[in-house]
Amino acid sequence: MLKPRQPVPSLDVALVGGGRWVLAEQRPDRFSLVVFYRGVHCPMCRAHVTELDGLVDAFAEVGVTSVVAVSGDDEGRARRAVEEWDLSRVPLGYGLSLASMREWGLYISKAIKEGQPNEFSEPGVFVVRPDGTLYAAVLTSMPFLRPHLDEVVETIRWVNDNDYPARGEV
Repeated sequence: MLKPRQPVPSLDVALVGGGRWVLAEQRPDRFSLVVFYRGVHCPMCRAHVTELDGLVDAFAEVGVTSVVAVSGDDEGRARRAVEEWDLSRVPLGYGLSLASMREWGLYISKAIKEGQPNEFSEPGVFVVRPDGTLYAAVLTSMPFLRPHLDEVVETIRWVNDNDYPARGEV
């Protein structure tokens, strides 16, 4: 289990449109935000990642200047997500391995419907400090019960204003 104030696992994923997103190379003002999503097959993910796409500037205003959404989808499925979900702001990483999903502590599910990958991660939202340590995380074992990202923006604003420390480290 990942703990706040401890280093998070490495993350190096290919991006739709080219290039790579490497967590260790990010230089956010205050935090990086990593949003793991199930894949293009998930309508709840569409809503969540689309919300994230619309909040990139709001996150930047509170010092979250490095944002990415990541799944285990292959390049074609990830490209479909960008096109079908009309994403234009949030970098979309793909090809997350099962080993990396496990390192991050994500729940992993098996396909139960046509169109789902054989195995894929359930959602997770991670707020990471510039030094690569975990500040906060929200995991779910199913497509539901995700944090509303506009509330995450306001929470980070409050955290910054009150110099609130990471909790849950024991």
